[in-house]
Amino acid sequence: MPAASDLERIYDDHAQALFAFALDLTRSEADTRDLLQEMFRRLAVRPLRDANVRDARAFLLRMAHNLWVDQVRRHSTRERVRNTLATAAEPVFAPADDPDSETFRRELDAAFAELPPEQRAVVHLKLWEEMTFESISRTLDIPLNTAASRYRYGLDKLRARLRPLYAEIQ
Repeated sequence: MPAASDLERIYDDHAQALFAFALDLTRSEADTRDLLQEMFRRLAVRPLRDANVRDARAFLLRMAHNLWVDQVRRHSTRERVRNTLATAAEPVFAPADDPDSETFRRELDAAFAELPPEQRAVVHLKLWEEMTFESISRTLDIPLNTAASRYRYGLDKLRARLRPLYAEIQ
């Protein structure tokens, strides 16, 4: 059992990034909290130092991704899960004071929610976690080229969806 200070340090160093990543995957704050609770429960049983971890952030992001996959598998069908997640999506971006910025953020959130979960995960890790494709491929346990193509396809979909709005705001 790890010392409370070990869990506190992990929480302080990584909770914000883990929450944002898990929220992007689950699209539900309640599911995100459940996922993170399970993650920290597992860390309390088997600390990072016992797992011989070199990159704690990458390990934790992979753990979050794997827990999300387990969470999805528990649902009766993949299609039912995607429909539920799409309709119950929580906003990812904070509201803005400027009406144009607010409109753009709302549309960006909607466009991001429309991405398939696999592309959404890669785009999040690349843009917000600033991970390399190599790190993303290790974190999500996918081939390097798959990570790069999911990122490219995700960005293409975001650009296509947001281009008319961006042109209108400019």
